[in-house]
Amino acid sequence: QVQLVESGGGLVQPGGSLRLSCAHSGSIFSLYTMGWYRQAPGKQRDLVAHITPGGAANYADSVKGRFTISRDNAKNTVSLQMNSLKPEDTAVYYCNSKPSRNAYWGRGTQVTVSS
Repeated sequence: QVQLVESGGGLVQPGGSLRLSCAHSGSIFSLYTMGWYRQAPGKQRDLVAHITPGGAANYADSVKGRFTISRDNAKNTVSLQMNSLKPEDTAVYYCNSKPSRNAYWGRGTQVTVSS
């Protein structure tokens, strides 16, 4: 059974940093473009960053210059380094393939940016 498990969220002050990790089972994910998504209360789930199997990354305008996505195919992990966090970054963060697949949604990890 395929699993994606997100970790690394927490409470951080504005301007702070967090590093999220996504561990996935199955080597098939090394063939997929992988993405980090987020969903704030009352809002739709949006893609914030994605990375191709070869390592090319793209970012939503709202996080460009602050977030960095990376992957380690040998370790089956995808990470999101988040710097200069803002209150509007508060959300549950999920990883999934891009395009996303319903079967791969995990529980996500909560990120709260507040003073």
